[in-house]
Amino acid sequence: MRRITVFFIVLILSIFELKAQDPEAVYNRYLDLNVAMLEARQYDAIGLAEKIIPDTAMLPPKARVSFYNMAGKLFDDDRQSEKAINYYQKVVKAEPDYYVANRALGYLHLKQVEAAQKKLNGSAGGKQARDEYINAVQKALPYLEKAQACDPSPETLAIITSLYKTTSDDKGLNSLDERLKARAKSCVDILQSQ
Repeated sequence: MRRITVFFIVLILSIFELKAQDPEAVYNRYLDLNVAMLEARQYDAIGLAEKIIPDTAMLPPKARVSFYNMAGKLFDDDRQSEKAINYYQKVVKAEPDYYVANRALGYLHLKQVEAAQKKLNGSAGGKQARDEYINAVQKALPYLEKAQACDPSPETLAIITSLYKTTSDDKGLNSLDERLKARAKSCVDILQSQ
């Protein structure tokens, strides 16, 4: 009798597990997430996103990229920079010319630049602090440049220029206009979710 009871418990748990992994259920949660974001229900949206995360592979490819973008935005708004960076990088990997994710990554990495700069200023110019600062700048620049190429902004351009100057990268600064023109030729401003 005990074996039969254990068997049925395992069977019921297996059915629930299969239901949780149903692609249609995952896609329905994705649609619910879209509604929650449209209605600015941040708390609900984060909860839905966290339920979708383990099953993102079940979303259609374009919906998956759109989900990653939404998750990046949610975590960015919730001040969870590392999570936001993780999801925005997935967007850029799938859609390298999507300037919104590039801009978000640029500004998220800029926060790391500012933290590295504070560390550099407080360390009396130590080599390790300088290297960390330069590495942070090098992470931010490609994303900021793509954002600038696709949606020019005097503020972003001033930041990019300042970063090249503070790292003494005259070569990068001198070739900036050329790179921006090349990158401006392939900009995506809307992700397709279907």
